[in-house]
Parts: sequence; structure tokens; C-alpha cells
Amino acid sequence: MTVAMEKPEQTETVGKTAAVAGRRRVSRAMVVAAILVVWLVLFAVLRGKQTLSLAAADLTDLHRWFNDVNDSVGANRNSNPLFLYFFNEIRLVIGSLVSFFQDLISQPSGGRPVPQIGWLGVVGLTGFVSWVVGNWRVALLAVAGFTFFGLQGLWQESMDTLALTVSAVFVALLFAIPLGIWSGLSDRFNRIVTPFLDFMQTMPTFVYLAPLTLIFLIGGASATIATVIYAAPPAIRITAHAIRSVPETTVEAADSLGATRRQALLKVLLPMSKRTVVMGVNQSIMAALAMVTIAALIDAPGLGKTVVQALQSLDVGTAFNAGLAIVVMAIVLDRVTTAASTREEDARRSKNRFLTWRRPLLGVGAAVTAVLIYMSHTYVWAAEFPGEGSIGTSIASAADTVTTWVQDSLSGVTNAIRDTITNGLLNPFQSLLTDSPWWLVGAALIALGVVLGGWRAGVTTTVCVGLLVGTGVWSDGMTTLASTVVATVLVMVAGIVFGVWMGRSLLVDRLLRPTLDAAQVMPPFVYLVPFLALFGATRFTAIVAAVVYAVPVAIKIIADGVRAVPEATVEAATSAGCNTWQIITKVQLPMSRSALTLATNQGLIYVLSMVVVGGLVGAGALGYDVVAGFSQGELYGKGLAAGLAIVLLGVMFDRITQAAARRAGS
Repeated sequence: MTVAMEKPEQTETVGKTAAVAGRRRVSRAMVVAAILVVWLVLFAVLRGKQTLSLAAADLTDLHRWFNDVNDSVGANRNSNPLFLYFFNEIRLVIGSLVSFFQDLISQPSGGRPVPQIGWLGVVGLTGFVSWVVGNWRVALLAVAGFTFFGLQGLWQESMDTLALTVSAVFVALLFAIPLGIWSGLSDRFNRIVTPFLDFMQTMPTFVYLAPLTLIFLIGGASATIATVIYAAPPAIRITAHAIRSVPETTVEAADSLGATRRQALLKVLLPMSKRTVVMGVNQSIMAALAMVTIAALIDAPGLGKTVVQALQSLDVGTAFNAGLAIVVMAIVLDRVTTAASTREEDARRSKNRFLTWRRPLLGVGAAVTAVLIYMSHTYVWAAEFPGEGSIGTSIASAADTVTTWVQDSLSGVTNAIRDTITNGLLNPFQSLLTDSPWWLVGAALIALGVVLGGWRAGVTTTVCVGLLVGTGVWSDGMTTLASTVVATVLVMVAGIVFGVWMGRSLLVDRLLRPTLDAAQVMPPFVYLVPFLALFGATRFTAIVAAVVYAVPVAIKIIADGVRAVPEATVEAATSAGCNTWQIITKVQLPMSRSALTLATNQGLIYVLSMVVVGGLVGAGALGYDVVAGFSQGELYGKGLAAGLAIVLLGVMFDRITQAAARRAGS
């Protein structure tokens, strides 16, 4: 009887709570709608006034000041003590490390016309190391992948990319692993370092380049330092997470046995978190490879330079061939490090077989590898990859042929898609942002920040808007904002459709997730190439590439959110007579709104970084400003200001959407 009496009360309480929550959601939506209506009305009245537009060649006082600083730094680089004894020394050490790896595997060294280790030795060493840390399947993949670089005619470019990646990851891990351990052991240090890691991971890759060239000049050293900064945060975060994930009972048991803090770390914490730490290394390698390719904009050698030059000349075939090499390298590095994280588990499952045949073969493999290295060091035929890359020529020619066919046969379809989205969605929204008075746009953004994210997000938005005005690139910033928002809307549409599908079907999840994981491995540059062939050099190309780049992470987050909805709730809705559409729209999506908001957050950050890279293929706005700053000295200051504007947009997006996600989950 007591239980029977409690059920109606519980139902009534739940109903009241749901009603209050519903009123809150409706009221918030109504406030957002009211803000937009007021904005549109004032836009109609004040259109074209106080827009802060700036021509491509025009500079503000801030831009000229940045140019003066750049000139002053260049004039005093070899006399200022800060540069003479600190920055120049860092550049020298990093440059020497990069040169060491380049001399070792890619470029002539020591009076030799070939590197110290030629292609045959590199392929053999790669296969052996992949087998030792992984398994024979991964070793075959690595050997095939590296051999493919030579068949493409891109051996030296591939080895330059590998040398920069290895250098950057080596330096990054020297700092990241100790900092990650410290962060995992100390709550205070974790609280201190987390905001910096958030900031570093929020910034698009472009942003790192301009300030570093001011300090370290262009070239491999600056590219490596930028890559170190970009690749370190994932390793720090994942290492800290690994340390914190070790069960407290295990640590307490070690303490009770008299283990010192050092012994507990070396004998308990690190061995038990090794697998997760290796995954952190994997993420750092992937981040480093993505950054190394983009660093071609500051004269970093390698595959990225080939892609950039091909994109700038609209040579789709060459860009596709080099982009394919980047994808192959990403897949090989990803599979090798992933296999390394699971090797011990695989060995335990087949312990006897593992010990009987693997150990004797290690010596044989090491001997064969040593012979191959000696041969590639001694003989030119084993040092220089034979042939002239006929496969690469065929790939480039085929890509050009397909591009020509697509442009001739499908131009009606592709142009219709491009024009529909551009004229129906992008142009009106861009006009609203760029033709409204700057103060009206700023007030609307601040109001939306307060409503969606709370007063702290509103304060952050206020600061970001004020600084955006100060950068002198407000109009370009609004153009980038328009492209980012439109692309994010498309990402969320695709993310919801496929995310719900994956979340409701384990079979679909098993089929789609490997493809989504593979898509996240590819560096951003690669996505531009096929869409350049489809849509030409337009801002729409950057938007489509950004959607394809960002949608995998959104789909996975939404799928996990839908799957987390309790089965009992879904069954209750089904028993109440709800059909599939009602269950999705009335139960699963509303109960997954925190996942939806998080997906929006990640989608915005991914899209922003890709839209900016799209400056290479006609996207214009802030991306073009940054690229122009590298290539035209008089526009350096404007490019630096554009990089700052990108950071401000990223911070504003991140804070608003993160706050909204917290409010949705509370």
C-alpha cells in the first residue's frame, strides 16, 4: 500500500519538474527568437552603416605597428640578448635536430649525394620496428605504405615530412609525458594547466604560425616548434587521465607495502597506465602530422609543401597524389601506435605461441634489418628509390582526368548544390553579419552568449567582441563567422541523422565507426583536394571540406548520447504507443541534449580550423589574410591580426557552447 501511494506522488513530482524544464526551454528559445527579430528589424533600418569594412590592401594602425615590430625584430635579431642567448639558441637546437633526421633518411649529408640511410634501409627498419611494437600485419602495412611513397615519386618529400614529425613528437613527449604525470598526481597543477590546454586545443592550427615566424623565422625550426606546441596537449591530457584512472585500492596497497612515491610511480602507476599513455602518443603523432603539413605555409619541407603549391596553382592531380601520400602515412603511423597499445594484451591471449616463435625471430629480424641498412648506406641503388614515380604520375593523371570529367559532366549538379546553399543560406547570413553595424552584431552576439551560456559566457563574448573590433579585421571576421556557422548547421544536420541511426543500431555503429575513425586520422589539407575538383576555388569548397572534416566527431558524440538514453525509458515510450519518429524526437533527442550541445561545440572548433585553411582555395576572409601575411611582407601585420581574430572567434565559440552543454546537462 505504501508503495502504491508513493507512485502517484513521484509521477506528479516528475511531471512538475518536466513542466518547469519545458517552460525554461521555451522561454530561452523565445528570448533567442526575440533577439534575432530585433536584430533583423534594426538591420533593415541600418544596413550598410558602421560596418568597419576594410579593403584587402588597407592597413590599420595596429597592422602597421605589427609590421614595425616585425621589422624591428628582424633588425635586432642578432644583437638583442633575448634573441641572442635564448630564442636563437632554441631555434639552433631544434633546427639541428630536424637536420639530423633529414640527413639520416631524406637529404644528402656529410658530402654524400644520398642520406645516411637510403630507402631500402628505411623500409626495412620501419617494418622491423612495426613488428616489434605491434604485429606482423602492421609490419606488412608499414612496409607496403613506405614502398608506396617511392612508387609515387614522393620518397624525399615523404621522408622530410616523417623527419619533421619525428622531431616534433620527440620534443613534445619530452615535456608532455612528465607534465601529464604531474597533472595526474597533483590536483592543483591539473587545475592550473587545464585552461592552457583548453586554449591550445581551441586555437586552429593556422594561428600558431604567424607569431612563431616573428620569433624563429620561417623554415623547419619554426614548423617543428609550432608542431610541438600543437602536439603536446593531447599527450598531457591522456597521460594525466591514465594516471588518474589507476584504481585507488592498488595505490593504497603499494603504500601499505612501504613503497615510496617514486616506487609507486615507476612500479605501479606507469605500468598500469602504459596502454593509455601509448594512445596519448598516438594522438600526438596524428596532431603532429596534421600540423607539419599545414606548416608548409612557413616553408616547412615535405608533402605539405607539395600540396600547398598544387592548391595555389589549382593542380588537382599533383595535390591528390601528395594528399594520398599524407593519408597513407597517417594510416601507417596510426596503426603502428594503436597496435603498440594492444600488443601485450594480444601476447597474453596467446602466451605460449608468442614466446615460442617470436623471440628467436627477433634476432633474425634485427640481423636482416641491419643488413638492409648497411646496403642502403653503401650502395646508391639501395639509397635512391628506383624509377621515376610512374605510379604517382598515373595517379595524378587519373585525378586530372576525373576532375575534367566531373567539371564537364556534373557541373550542373555541383553548381546547383553550390548556388542553392550559397544563395539560400550563406549569402543572406553573411550579409546580416557584414552589413549590420558592428555594434549591433556585437550586442546580438553578447545577448546570445548570455542567454545560451550564462553571464560568464556573456562576459567572455563581450571581451572577444571588443578585441575583434580592435584587430581591424572585423568584416573579414564576420565573413569567417558566417561560413563557420553555416558549415556547423550542416554538420549538425548530418550528425543528428547519422548519429541517431548509429545510436539506435549496433550493426550500423559497427559498420560506420571504423570509417569515421579513419576520417579523423586524415590531416585537414587532404579534405580540400577532392572538393576543389568538384566545386572549384570558392568559399563553398572550404565549407564542404569543413563539413566532411567535422562531421565524424559530431556523429560519434551524438550516437553515444542517444545510446546512453536508458532502455527502460525507450520501452516505456514504446508501450505508450509512440512510433519511431516520436521516440526519436520526443525522447531520445531531448534526453541527449547535452551530447547535442557538446557535438555543436566540437563541430564549431573543427569547422573553424578548416574554414580558415580554406583560405588556400578561395575562401577568403581571415584565412586569406593569414596566408597573405606569410607571402607579402607589407601584409604581415594584418595576417597577425587575422590570426588573433581567429583565436577570439574560437574562444568565443568554445566558451558559449561549453557553458550551454553544462546547462543542458544540469
